[in-house]
Amino acid sequence: MSIVIHHNPDCGTSRNVLEIIRAFAGEPIIVEYLRTGWTRPQLQALFAAAGLTPRTALRVSKSPAEALGLTDPAVSEEAILDAMIEHPILVNRPIVCTAKGVALCRPSEAVFALLDAPSGARFVKEDGEVVVAP
Repeated sequence: MSIVIHHNPDCGTSRNVLEIIRAFAGEPIIVEYLRTGWTRPQLQALFAAAGLTPRTALRVSKSPAEALGLTDPAVSEEAILDAMIEHPILVNRPIVCTAKGVALCRPSEAVFALLDAPSGARFVKEDGEVVVAP
């Protein structure tokens, strides 16, 4: 199975995850979801596989979530999902799919659980922080 990353190149966390994947697993399939958008079945499948809900996958910072009223607890999961399809930036990222599972990889070192990186493997993030595989 190929590794797939749902990636936003403007996001530092997403860039770090992409580079960790490249360092320990090779070149993944990169889906720039801000360009391609999302479909309802695609998001539902990703969320189910990752154990997420639209609300838990909602990106609140640096997104229009609050302005759209999506942070109100009374807003339904379906309404959030509809908004995510209309505004792809509302989906938190990066979401990574490997043979080991699917996960929202925040913080970036969470991707180690989806890779065959040896325990103790080190990676230097773009800000200079060193992260270590468990």
